[in-house]
Order: sequence, then structure tokens, then C-alpha cells
Amino acid sequence: MTEDPGVAGLEKSLEELEALLKELESGELTLEAALAHFERGVQLTRQCQNALQEAEQKVEILLKKSPEAEPEPFDSPDE
Repeated sequence: MTEDPGVAGLEKSLEELEALLKELESGELTLEAALAHFERGVQLTRQCQNALQEAEQKVEILLKKSPEAEPEPFDSPDE
């Protein structure tokens, strides 16, 4: 099964966000570099939000095609 490019993009964006956050938290960046990292983080966050909205829309479309399917709340393993 081929991986969905939206999922792959989301995962790459999350990985990049984590890397940016680690660098920001290190406190070793110049102000200019920290601002550039922050700006990139905002862009990545928006991309992730869009990818999640698209995924949600796909799920809703699939549920409409299968009327007997009922959405269930997602419980993360941390809960």
C-alpha cells in the first residue's frame, strides 16, 4: 500500500517543527535566526492544520458514503 502524500507531508512537517523547537529551546540562536525559525514554525503549523482539515473532510465524505458507519471519539494512548 502506497503512503498518502498528505500523511507523509504532515509527518515531515511535524518532524521539522520538532527540530525547530529543539533549536529554539537551546537558547543558542541569534535573535534573527530565532525569528526565522519562529516564522517557519508558523508556516509549518498552518500546513499541518490544513492537512488535518483535509483528512477530516475525507473521513466525513467516507462516512456519508457508508451510512451505517458511526464516528467514534478518538482516545489517545496517553489518556
